[in-house]
Amino acid sequence: MKENIYVFDFDGTITSRDTMLELIAYAHGRKGLYLGMLANAPFLLMMKLGLYPNWRCKERILKRFFGDMPTADFDNLCQRFASDNCHLLRPAAASEIKEIIAHGDRCIVVSASARQWVEPLLAQSLADAPKVSATELAIVDGKITGCIRGRNCHGQEKVNRIKQYLADNGLERNQCIITAYGDSRGDKEMMEYADKAFYKPFRR
Repeated sequence: MKENIYVFDFDGTITSRDTMLELIAYAHGRKGLYLGMLANAPFLLMMKLGLYPNWRCKERILKRFFGDMPTADFDNLCQRFASDNCHLLRPAAASEIKEIIAHGDRCIVVSASARQWVEPLLAQSLADAPKVSATELAIVDGKITGCIRGRNCHGQEKVNRIKQYLADNGLERNQCIITAYGDSRGDKEMMEYADKAFYKPFRR
């Protein structure tokens, strides 16, 4: 009998908003967010036009807002943000995940956002939180650098993370039925890799 594996994107799929932007606004205020994004507007535009890599644009933003922040302070910030913003999780998405886990099936969240705030946000609403494979942030001398460690969990990297999850759990692709949930171009490869896919679910 094949294993059922459910794979969820995070921002826009499980959540109603982009959580990196919401974290920045939480830490620096809406005005700080807008000024910081305005300073990076040329790079954001080039990214939209496919002329500048997504991951480099993300690093520029992370460096501006969190570069050189002590890791302990950043972790505390992410925990407070999660406690105060659990409303960002879509109720229908949380309910779906709870049902999957209760049924005994495997569930994994693959996110381009950083693990430091994805995990606590999920834990706020889910007693049994799913496995998270997210973008990892580089830490040097106990501080957040703003750089990404490894690869940005976006596009093909999401498929790579699913394959790694299968390998870590001793599973072959033909032993699984994979169902994917996504909402953006960054989920395209993941949704094509799945047996079943749902685009922009959990919305009225």
